[in-house]
Amino acid sequence: MANIKSAKKRILVNRTKMERNKAIKSGVKTAIKKVYAAIEANDKEAAKAALLGATSAIDKAANKGVFHKNTASRKISRLNLALNKMA
Repeated sequence: MANIKSAKKRILVNRTKMERNKAIKSGVKTAIKKVYAAIEANDKEAAKAALLGATSAIDKAANKGVFHKNTASRKISRLNLALNKMA
């Protein structure tokens, strides 16, 4: 355990940020799973709606610094590609 006050604070701040990032990543994963589930069910309208939500969640995560912008772009691109292949 840290003895210096600033080190103790860093531990607390890092834990808070880790929990926030974990929650955001989990939300993104859930949104992505919803898109793929709708694609598997051949429900184009539900897939489009889920894609809209997933895109929004991924963009928000990228803006908050949880994902790198290229990672976010790649994830969105792959979701769009999967939806377009469904047609």
